[in-house]
Amino acid sequence: MNKRALYSVAIAVLSAAVLAACAKAAGAPQQRQEGTAKSAGKAATVVTIGIQGKTGILNYARDKKLFETAFAKAGADVVWSEFQSGPPHFEAIASGRIDFGSVGGTPVISGQVGGVDFKAIAVTDDGKRGNMIVVPKNSPIASLKDLKGKKVGVAKGSSAYNFLYMAINRAGLKGEDVNVIQLQPDEARPALDSGAIDAWSIWEPYATTAVFQTGAKILVTGADLNINAPSFLVARTKFTQEHPDLTVLFLKTYEQARAYYASHLDEVTDQFVATQKLDRQIVSEVLKKSAPILSPITPDFAKAHQEQADFLYGVHAINKKLDVSKVLDSKYVEQALKELKENK
Repeated sequence: MNKRALYSVAIAVLSAAVLAACAKAAGAPQQRQEGTAKSAGKAATVVTIGIQGKTGILNYARDKKLFETAFAKAGADVVWSEFQSGPPHFEAIASGRIDFGSVGGTPVISGQVGGVDFKAIAVTDDGKRGNMIVVPKNSPIASLKDLKGKKVGVAKGSSAYNFLYMAINRAGLKGEDVNVIQLQPDEARPALDSGAIDAWSIWEPYATTAVFQTGAKILVTGADLNINAPSFLVARTKFTQEHPDLTVLFLKTYEQARAYYASHLDEVTDQFVATQKLDRQIVSEVLKKSAPILSPITPDFAKAHQEQADFLYGVHAINKKLDVSKVLDSKYVEQALKELKENK
């Protein structure tokens, strides 16, 4: 299979799923859950937040019920929806099943290609350290060039998927030089341990967990290659239009959780060890390497995201040239940060 075909097949899988979700949403009225605001004694707006992984700001906030507390004061209820990776968030947004989520840049691009009605409303990470390629302990693979002819597991459509192809491109390899195996994180780790795949393109905390538990090695990271691939908070457009106040509240709550999280790493580590049943050394290492932010989508972040979209279009992974500015919207995060500053 040539390079163009390989990329096209990979993205087609995700795009088809997203488009199917859009069609389903268009063919029937969106059904929103309804709850009861205990303080007001009347029907409340239900805010559904998508979440993935075992660590991170949203995971900590869920454990501590930070969003539940903040939204209850506004007469709204909070529901959480779990996902294995970023792409399924957009299927859920398209069908009206979630309102907010936190994802990497590649799922944002795929969601835009699929015509999902959403906005990327803030940047949460520059992406340089979030993605990496992992190989088993005794692997003979010592450089990106050694991936030629090897089986590499990755969740297609995820940020790690785009990272993988940008990495091999930097090494002078072509798409057909690598045998990409589509695996979600819970499938890829056993495959790596058993030797069913030779390498794994993945994000944290999965990479560090593999290193600590099996002696796996980090082949390369985004920082090594200076790949700037911002991650985003995303929102269902209709929700932001109908509830701009709750959108700002979501971002304010996220920033308050992030600030506490970043300045209390030992406490946060203890929390994840208790709730996620993770090894303390692993969690501590992951958190020390992370640098979560909450930022408007600056020109530099927008440029980096546009370059990702252009790269995917250039290798025919997506079938249209995107203007990513159409889905980037910083007004809510700018308002949230302004209000937090004023209330200090």
